[in-house]
Amino acid sequence: SPTSGPWGCGAVCWTPWELDACPTSCSCIYDGNGLAALRLVQCSDSKMSAVPINVPSDTVKLRLEKTQISRVPRAAFYNLAELRFLWLTYNSITTIHPSSFVNLKALRELRLDGNLLASFPWEGLRDMPLLQSLGLHNNRLSNFPAHAAVFLPNITYLDLSSNRLTILPPELLDLWFPLLDKDGGRAQIGLHDNPWLCDCQISMLMSLSMSLGSPVVLMDQLLICSRAAGQSTILLTQAQFSRCTRPSVQPAATKVISPLGSNVILRCDATGYPTPTLTWIKTSAYTGRRPVMQNSPQVGVRWSIIILNGLSYKDAGEYRC
Repeated sequence: SPTSGPWGCGAVCWTPWELDACPTSCSCIYDGNGLAALRLVQCSDSKMSAVPINVPSDTVKLRLEKTQISRVPRAAFYNLAELRFLWLTYNSITTIHPSSFVNLKALRELRLDGNLLASFPWEGLRDMPLLQSLGLHNNRLSNFPAHAAVFLPNITYLDLSSNRLTILPPELLDLWFPLLDKDGGRAQIGLHDNPWLCDCQISMLMSLSMSLGSPVVLMDQLLICSRAAGQSTILLTQAQFSRCTRPSVQPAATKVISPLGSNVILRCDATGYPTPTLTWIKTSAYTGRRPVMQNSPQVGVRWSIIILNGLSYKDAGEYRC
């Protein structure tokens, strides 16, 4: 009643068994016995169109499968701080809010296989610091953005198979895999069944996966690629990538001291295939001079210079190529 009972109820009162009530059209069970029992919740009602908001707070595994859910709103699982496994598979999800996974600090596995996602909010992985397994199999992803690699340091299983990906960001090799290698970890990656273009990036990943002690393991090494969109496909292992060379940069000088009013030329050379592009950065708020880019006629070699005429104090600083 509203005025009696051991829980000090006011105008509205819920008993403990009402707080733990299972959402409509879902099944809730405990796996295990006694204090070690873990709550599992499964919802697979084909008429369900929204993420349920009354899932019990002690849920450890939540499965929303084969529903009409099309979007995952902000803070959709905020009250599920103990959640370790979240399966949102084979629904109709097209959008996920970047803050959908706020407060899922215990989550280990997120599966979104079999949806209609054309993009994924990679920055949302920051809200799941313990996440190790991410399944995005069988969606409509056509872009794996460069910044995604920043949010993958703890991921050891990433399934991107059966999507529409054509290229990989260079940051995947430069940021994520070195972190895995440093900690002695390994990552399983699913990349098969995508319309890959035959480029050096995918070739380097393939070579890395086949090397001894590699930090990355491909789930299926029979990757198919094409020279250009619409062209016939070939097995990636059959493509000739002998020219692929990671870029190497050599500055002409490490320290230059010159009197005011004089002229200075800073030069930077780079080699690699595909032919590298060069960018200059000056470590000060002053923008400085515009670099003069010079291209060598030789494929795979590029050099760039900055010409400082009439040297002034504003030109002092560190220039990075």
